[in-house]
Amino acid sequence: MEIYLSIDDTDNLESCGTGELASQISENIQQQGWGECSYITRHQLFIHPDIPYTSHNSSMCFHAQIEDSALGQVINYASDFLARVSAVGSDPGLCVALPAKLCCVPELIDFGQQAKRIVLTKAQAYELAVRSGVHLSQHGGTGQGVIGAIAGIGLRMGGEDGRLKGKIAFDTDPSDNGIAVTKVLDHPWVAAVQTEQGQLLQGDERICLVDKVKIVQVKKQPVLLVQRNEQGGWQNLTRQQLKKY
Repeated sequence: MEIYLSIDDTDNLESCGTGELASQISENIQQQGWGECSYITRHQLFIHPDIPYTSHNSSMCFHAQIEDSALGQVINYASDFLARVSAVGSDPGLCVALPAKLCCVPELIDFGQQAKRIVLTKAQAYELAVRSGVHLSQHGGTGQGVIGAIAGIGLRMGGEDGRLKGKIAFDTDPSDNGIAVTKVLDHPWVAAVQTEQGQLLQGDERICLVDKVKIVQVKKQPVLLVQRNEQGGWQNLTRQQLKKY
């Protein structure tokens, strides 16, 4: 069974972040033998005075293949986990979606896009959850995190938003002329190397890696985005350039 699981608003300024809790949920799903989980994507939501958030207002989402019989266990575990470990003052929300049983997928994707631009409400989130058939629940505080949780599902399923949690590292020699595309593609987190305009790099081309190397979701794939540098070669986009993802 294919599922998406998203959480939001679980932390405060002193606690570990929402991304770390998403990692722990993902790891436990695998440790319990319930299924296999993908990479985690971070989805930046709207920054506005009317929206309470800790530091960045971002939700976390991952995709998983689980045993059909494990769905209830996954939801119960994630619910109990968020209620137990979310930080004091947080407003955690959980959303779990089964793509095979979803209605209104375009509405889910649109809700995610709206959550990046405008202020949305809990009522809107729950109304969409009922129409679309996702599990949506709150686990402390005001439960405001349900908005970001369901938005994270929409953004991940839309396939054109999200930075992968964490960074990737490659063994490169500073004296050489970068790393070959083939070596980058050997990494399980990278399905393609391309420009923002969609130009794919070939295996023998080389990339100069700068800043922290971050992977983003493009066309539902994890992609390393690159651009021409001042020397006419290729380099990856910086974290600042990737903020829109």
